[in-house]
Amino acid sequence: MTRRISIFGATGSVGISGVDLIRRDPDRFHVVALTGGRNIARLAQQARDLSAEIAVTAHDDLLDDLRTALEGSGTIAAAGREALIEAAARPADWVLSAIVGAAGLAPGLTALAQGGVLALANKESLVCAGALLRQAGRAGGATILPVDSEHSALFQALQGETLDSVKDVTITASGGAFRDWPLERLAAATVAEASTHPNWAMGQRITIDSASMFNKAMEVIEAKEFFGLGADRIKVLVHPESIIHAMVSHHDGGSIAHLGAPDMRHAIGYALNWPDRRPLPVAPLDLAALGSLTFRQPDERRWPALRLAREVMAAGGAAGAVFNAAKEQALDDFIAGRIRFTDMAPRVEATLTDLAGLGGFGTDPATLDEVHHWDALSRERTAA
Repeated sequence: MTRRISIFGATGSVGISGVDLIRRDPDRFHVVALTGGRNIARLAQQARDLSAEIAVTAHDDLLDDLRTALEGSGTIAAAGREALIEAAARPADWVLSAIVGAAGLAPGLTALAQGGVLALANKESLVCAGALLRQAGRAGGATILPVDSEHSALFQALQGETLDSVKDVTITASGGAFRDWPLERLAAATVAEASTHPNWAMGQRITIDSASMFNKAMEVIEAKEFFGLGADRIKVLVHPESIIHAMVSHHDGGSIAHLGAPDMRHAIGYALNWPDRRPLPVAPLDLAALGSLTFRQPDERRWPALRLAREVMAAGGAAGAVFNAAKEQALDDFIAGRIRFTDMAPRVEATLTDLAGLGGFGTDPATLDEVHHWDALSRERTAA
């Protein structure tokens, strides 16, 4: 039976991998919606290749460009936030949420109301509003599946297990561009240097977040929200080869690790075909060729974001929404040249401290408006 598919964030690195999988097996899928940002040429080509019902750019000023690029294709062109929400409201069996940042939360919540599967690559949704997202899934009768490689690995390793048997889980981090730099050099790191990843092909923002380990800090919070684990049961290990993505350790002394090439098509393909497994265009592992795998404990002097993640989990309430918004604003300021690489974590910490001092972070946000309130407040406090 043909499945109805939508991809939000189709022109980013995760979305491109999802489009590649759909393109390889077109008879299995009917593409409802594709959304993207400013890369209109790519979005239009994807829509033509997949015969999408609708293509949406997030930017209103690019609507005419998108219409021109799609002329004669039969695909509807639309633009702006409301168009994203309307696209998410179109019934689909499987939706890939790959919009980067807090902007992915509203379309994800709308898609959950339609039922089906939300394949979640937008970690910000769970960090900002985990309880709200889970409640929307229950209300819509939807299933949320992880697409971050680490959380997909945990999900797979936990199949057939109960959390009572789990001692702790470990998610791995490559260490990013600066894992071997002397600490005293980090303050002078440039945007170009932070935008180069040793293992993964990703967009600029997530690549810089990998270098600062803010990406991994977000994933620690995501693991808590997704699997219901306490902060003391979530560990991070630096693993430069990016072959082991996560590991589950049990009280009986045994551990189950998920290994695979650093290729997002595995995690996306697993969610796309779940609960079945189907062949994927992912290179098989050759452990003899690899020779060895290495590991080290993360140095929190180099990566203070990991400490901040623990503090956010301990604070609860809207602390996750504050943390994400402050991180996004600090990243904007670094990319714009207004602050140094090493200024990002202190700015995020200062925002958390300031807003906690104004009365704490309250309870978990219960509405999208509450998330937007904390998001706006945090960006204002963090901006350089």
